[in-house]
Amino acid sequence: MRKALNFLVILGLIGLTAGCTARSRLPGGAPVREEVLRHAADETPDFAVYNVTRAFLPTVAQWPATGEQERLSWIGSSRGPNTQIIQPGDMLTIKIWDSSDNSLLTSPVQKETQMDAVRVAANGTIFMPYVGEITVTGMTPDLARRELQSALEAIVPSAQVQLHMAEGRANSVDLVGGVGRPGSYPMPDRNYTVLSLLAAGGGVKETLVNPQIRLMRGGGIYGTSVDALLNNPRLDTRLRGGDRVFVEADTRYFLSFGAAGSEDLHRFRKDDVSAMDAVSIMGGVNDGKADPQGLLILREFPETAVRPGQRGPRQTRVVFTVDLTSADGLFSARNFQINSGDLVVATESPINDALTISSLVGNFFGVAARIENTF
Repeated sequence: MRKALNFLVILGLIGLTAGCTARSRLPGGAPVREEVLRHAADETPDFAVYNVTRAFLPTVAQWPATGEQERLSWIGSSRGPNTQIIQPGDMLTIKIWDSSDNSLLTSPVQKETQMDAVRVAANGTIFMPYVGEITVTGMTPDLARRELQSALEAIVPSAQVQLHMAEGRANSVDLVGGVGRPGSYPMPDRNYTVLSLLAAGGGVKETLVNPQIRLMRGGGIYGTSVDALLNNPRLDTRLRGGDRVFVEADTRYFLSFGAAGSEDLHRFRKDDVSAMDAVSIMGGVNDGKADPQGLLILREFPETAVRPGQRGPRQTRVVFTVDLTSADGLFSARNFQINSGDLVVATESPINDALTISSLVGNFFGVAARIENTF
């Protein structure tokens, strides 16, 4: 009886191991590297595989961008005059003094007169009594004042003019969102910059992840990050009337899957995210399950990337493999840039299947031993 039971146990063990061998692996939550890459050796594979090494990094750096990785251009800083110029739509306040007893502009009792809310017309002119239309657009307030006084002196030699300007739409910029106090802000001079506008708007909201600045000017849109702007004064763009500025969170992302610390969608936390940064952001890899030689980065390129004469991959679908057990692999992972939309897969080590089988074998022998002791 004892031998018969032992024989049955051995038969069951043989059947189990045979079944495990017939399958590529036992069921698990993460793929094995060989499973993902097994079709790469086909005669006509539909994806290409590249090992991330020091020698490969200069090559991939010249390939086309994918996802939202292609960044907007930005306008460098420049220095402008510390005075404003008058534009159509500005409002002028003109005050005139005249000490003459027979003045055309003032009364004998009151030696001054004031013209409030004089709007600069679309053609750049304002109307002055006894003078007519005078062009003031494109002038600084001080130059316009001298122009008005010169025109009045031909009629009222003793007149003196004072002028104050309130900026209109053409001399204002809009701060749309992403700050404490969005709104329309007049530019005090022609040296008003993006950082000055953000400060006036109460600063960038702290809840935004890697906040990005967008500048809409005319028919174009320009962009950079707040971090880049703060760390490089040469990027502090000088604003123009009519500009629209808004701040938003970085919309770029990558996905993590497999034996990773978390399987999730992760937003970019800084302008450049390397493969090692991605590993950190997704919570590392599972020490007990992950294959340190099998970190895979899946990326899909546009069809234009594989055109003849274009520097790019062999296929539109590409799998990059990273070996985290070698010095070259670790250094290269720190310099390999993740693109928006990439899928980072931490594959499972094949040894986990062997350990599972070994555990099952041990259990079978334990059952056999208990049966033998029983009989």
